[in-house]
Amino acid sequence: MNESENPELWAFLEALRPEQLLTGTVAAIERFGVFVDLDEGPKHPTFPGVGFITMPELTWRWFTDASEIISVGERVTCEFLQFDTTNGEARLSLRATQPNPFQQFAAAVRPGQVLRGPVTKLVPFGVFVRVADGIEGLIHLNDLATAPETIQVGDEVTVTILEIDPPRRRVVLSQRL
Repeated sequence: MNESENPELWAFLEALRPEQLLTGTVAAIERFGVFVDLDEGPKHPTFPGVGFITMPELTWRWFTDASEIISVGERVTCEFLQFDTTNGEARLSLRATQPNPFQQFAAAVRPGQVLRGPVTKLVPFGVFVRVADGIEGLIHLNDLATAPETIQVGDEVTVTILEIDPPRRRVVLSQRL
């Protein structure tokens, strides 16, 4: 799509500014993202909505299906990220309007602090443990107190925070301290 095909839509999208809040209704949920029919501006000639939210921009939390987070017909307020000139749509973020749980977690805890939580995932290089709502940390194999084959998903374990990396949203844990 280009400006000459739909000048009214193009002018609307060009006038939007990053961090501007836009409201609308969820028009469609696809495996690659969510279309939002915006309250203001023209309709999209092809898509069910001028606004589009990619999966990572739906929420800070981990999810497997967008329907866990949002539903068709739901009213939303999103932050404008950018004008996608290829598709002629407004890229939006729903998560930008929500508090970042990792920032809250990182502000409340420190390396050396001991926490308790359930094992959520076993991977070849270690074990993931939920240390707060929506926050998981990794115990590397060499920081496990027991053999990895003795640990199961759901086991409650006590861990010590080794490192918190807010930019990468990572928590490194140990059972050895």
